[in-house]
Amino acid sequence: MVGGGAYMVGKHRAQSQMADQQEEQGQEERISALEQQQAPPQQVAAPQVAAPPAAGPAGGGSIVDKLKELSDLKASGALNDAEFEQAKAQLLGGG
Repeated sequence: MVGGGAYMVGKHRAQSQMADQQEEQGQEERISALEQQQAPPQQVAAPQVAAPPAAGPAGGGSIVDKLKELSDLKASGALNDAEFEQAKAQLLGGG
């Protein structure tokens, strides 16, 4: 009779451990799913656009038009701040 009681206790303990493992695995899956939902979407890097070559007023447009174009490129995200400043400096003859 003692052996039967020990068997039952061991069996119950094994079942409890198995249930705990299953619960832990389920919890990890739920956490993983939540993390994927909350993760910001991967942003694709915008293609690098070379700054337009510096050209004088005779280069196919006025400086004002070219500055406007640079400003539009920056606003659209095609140029970052540093690229915009570099292209502007080239356009204005300072770089």
